[in-house]
Amino acid sequence: MTKLTVGPWIAAQKLPHRDVSRNRPAFLERTRVRQDTQSVAGFPLVGLGGSCGKPCFALPYVLTWTEENTQQLEEVAAEFGCYVEYGVYPHLKLRENDQEVAAVQDWTTSATVYLRPGYDRAEELLVRLADTLNPASS
Repeated sequence: MTKLTVGPWIAAQKLPHRDVSRNRPAFLERTRVRQDTQSVAGFPLVGLGGSCGKPCFALPYVLTWTEENTQQLEEVAAEFGCYVEYGVYPHLKLRENDQEVAAVQDWTTSATVYLRPGYDRAEELLVRLADTLNPASS
């Protein structure tokens, strides 16, 4: 069980305080961190969630939701003490406190997983989701 190792990479990009929110040079300095490519368990980190700031990892396939794979998603969620909340896309939330630990997006060109960096089992969950939702393994 491991948390994500990309915490410092994420923190280096966040606004340190509101006073620099209009400071273009400070923004450009923070974005230089993105040139250092990151990955976890072999999955490339492709960005951060716009509103949540969670790191986003690309899966190596396109995902289309079906009855079968949503049931599999719910089984994986249960293994991690979570339930699935279906909004625009599925979110895995801890049963104990409703904290969101993951979200899976199904774009027409790629599938992505957003993960809470501080979640103790984040890397394990990423690998499990990637394996379980892979259309080639169905």
